[in-house]
Amino acid sequence: MKKTTLILWLALVMALVACGGPAPGAATPATPALQATFPGSGATPTLLPPPVVVEGGPTPAPPPPGAAEPTPGPITPWPTNAFGYGIQSHATVGDAEVAMDVIANQLHMNWVKVQLEWPLVEPDPAAYQWFFYDDVVDEANDFGLRLMFSVVGAPAWTRAAGGENGPPDDYSLYANFLTELLRRYPGQIHGIEVWNEQNLDREWATPQGLSAANYVDFLSRAHAAIKAVDPNIVVISGALAPTGVHDGVTSYDDFVYLDEALAAGLLKYADCVGVHHNGYNIGPNVPFDQTSADPNAATATFRGPFDNLHHSWSFKTTIDTYAQKVQAADPNKKLCVTEFGWGSSEGYGAFPEGFGFVQDNTLEEQATFIVQAFQQMHDSGRVWLAFLFNFDFGNKSNGPTDDPVPYSIVDTNGIPRPAFAALAEMPKPQ
Repeated sequence: MKKTTLILWLALVMALVACGGPAPGAATPATPALQATFPGSGATPTLLPPPVVVEGGPTPAPPPPGAAEPTPGPITPWPTNAFGYGIQSHATVGDAEVAMDVIANQLHMNWVKVQLEWPLVEPDPAAYQWFFYDDVVDEANDFGLRLMFSVVGAPAWTRAAGGENGPPDDYSLYANFLTELLRRYPGQIHGIEVWNEQNLDREWATPQGLSAANYVDFLSRAHAAIKAVDPNIVVISGALAPTGVHDGVTSYDDFVYLDEALAAGLLKYADCVGVHHNGYNIGPNVPFDQTSADPNAATATFRGPFDNLHHSWSFKTTIDTYAQKVQAADPNKKLCVTEFGWGSSEGYGAFPEGFGFVQDNTLEEQATFIVQAFQQMHDSGRVWLAFLFNFDFGNKSNGPTDDPVPYSIVDTNGIPRPAFAALAEMPKPQ
């Protein structure tokens, strides 16, 4: 879910949905994937002011019942029986101190996710540009937050084909970069997600194509490098994109890919299994085959979940099925949901192309769905860490037509949306 280009087959989704579902024999339509804009990604984000809390909005207050007070300094290891409340921040833009202060002391989260682009840090061999992330690391730790980096992209110099949309030709180069990263910030990084949505060719472009076995090889090298520096760091397998397209070339169905990765030994090299979900316009407790009972079924303008049933539309079906597959292989292994959320375009005059479902969610529904999802994941006992997408892309992007903006819990002016207050007030039992 990085960068701003939608998956190419999104047009197929909209065409099929408009027709009431796929024709006999047609491929199941793809699920659109969220991608955030980052410095160095080819887009130029508007550097708007950092989020603020306006009069009448949420203000610093004691943590809600059950929440732990943030404690400055490195905090490892994360307890195996605890549930981590996290949120993704675009903290590389704007004032990192403000972002981490709000996340810790107003939202009362205990984890923060930031996507770290390897090409941005090492555009040439050994030419490190750590300044992009120095403040992020320092401020997260100063405010007692556990920091999870999702480390993505490979510099063009590591790939014979060029470009940054796939792993390095030599997997050990990624492992070496992780070693340098952890040496740069000793004791200050608490989790690493190894890559992003590797079941899509726009993220895993290689001469060998999409391959769960190759990814597990890649993950094994990263895991060894991370644990050699700090065995307390949580290693998270790269979260897959929930997608209905399974052509083996542009995309693998995430359930199929997960099965192949588990068979290749994924769980030997991950402390938890990464998961993504975009929410769409059904609630977090609605299975994919029961969408007709959802209150939005009769009025929804985006018909995908209702007229074209597929598991990828449903947050609940995705989380439950991943957990069943993983715990069938290892009953003690849990999930880390590294991106989830519900978008709403309410209050905006536009929305991102291909994201018509955000019209169907009110701001109040966005807030309700987010809280319900956190509670479901906590109560399930199957999720270890959960990261909401997102905190502050709303006022750090190029307006309401940017993909991450409807998902942000602050608006394009940095003013909290109802989901902000709902998260701040949500009990956070461990």
